[in-house]
Amino acid sequence: MITQAKIHERISDQEAYITNLRRHFHQYPELSLQEYETIKRIKEELDNLELPYQSVGETGVLATLEGGKGPGKILLLRADIDALPMDDLTGQAYTSINAGVNHACGHDGHIAALMGAVHVLKDIQDEIKGTIMVAFQPAEEIGAGARQFVRGGFVNDVDHVFGLHLSSRHALGKIIATPGPSNASCDIFKITVHGKSSHVANPVLGRDALVSAAAIVGELQTIVSRETKPSDEVVLGIGVLRAGTNYNIIANEAFIEGTVRTFDSKVRAHVLEAVERIARLTAQAHRTEVSFSNYDAAAPLINDVDAAQAAYEVAAKIVGAENVIQDEPKSMSADDFADFLAVAPGVYCFVGTQSSQETAFSHHHQQFDTDERGLLHAAELHVSYALNYLSNQ
Repeated sequence: MITQAKIHERISDQEAYITNLRRHFHQYPELSLQEYETIKRIKEELDNLELPYQSVGETGVLATLEGGKGPGKILLLRADIDALPMDDLTGQAYTSINAGVNHACGHDGHIAALMGAVHVLKDIQDEIKGTIMVAFQPAEEIGAGARQFVRGGFVNDVDHVFGLHLSSRHALGKIIATPGPSNASCDIFKITVHGKSSHVANPVLGRDALVSAAAIVGELQTIVSRETKPSDEVVLGIGVLRAGTNYNIIANEAFIEGTVRTFDSKVRAHVLEAVERIARLTAQAHRTEVSFSNYDAAAPLINDVDAAQAAYEVAAKIVGAENVIQDEPKSMSADDFADFLAVAPGVYCFVGTQSSQETAFSHHHQQFDTDERGLLHAAELHVSYALNYLSNQ
């Protein structure tokens, strides 16, 4: 039986590999569903390990590591691989060379940490009973990647799932393993307002989509305050409002994009109905019309209680029990790892990477960066959780 000390030693041996791999992916980020070079490099790493895999969609991959001690439970480990459409202002030597694309959420570190873990698991393959599936998943940022694995039937036989996310909100050396609700659902709605152009000097001849859209945005803010209970834990946010082509033209079209986040399916359905209803009625009051669509990007992420407890026990051996957080407040951010949790029980952990001002920027910030020592904690957590789960069957 491999000890925790031995796992730690093997992970430490992978430090240079993990760090260099993370910096490579940070320097060459790719957007959701466009991760062609990223997945090419991941497959090269898997080929070097002689680990069999199958492609999932155009930019996903699922590798299989069969334990040398025979069949048993099937565990899935997951890392997301996509970057964000924003500039990289870290100023590091490994700053993104792809203009307007940045690994500002830490997925570069997720890839590197899981790949480092796979190296260790491959080395001790003969000591493992059961099977480890390794998912490198595209398009988490748009909620389109995990469902490729799920709807494609690639994970139908999985018994248990495990994933993690780096966290600049938490100090280096902290690991979060909270039972129950962790992350909210995510719906992405789009509203197109259809009006009629005219000269601004003759507004009566037009139907102003810009004014209508502004009114819709304002009215939507009343949903949370007047149509839901304070205890409902819901967010309705508008991130995009575009309208108009010139200062002297009544806009004939406007575009609104926003999101709804909650933990309750009934609240979720009610708020989405209210968004469409208020948009249509407000538009009607302004003599305009709307087209409405919604994209279900992620379900609420609910950690299995027993899995979270197992993660706590494993993490305590890595960073000490006093550094494992079990009561982290729920987050209104979303993660499509929830799709994997709909297939099998499991847990989604967070690993602290903040150690300085440079590593304290929030995720999705242009200067977001990671203390790479946290990647070793992440890699060790992958290995330790996998071995713990597969040995207890």
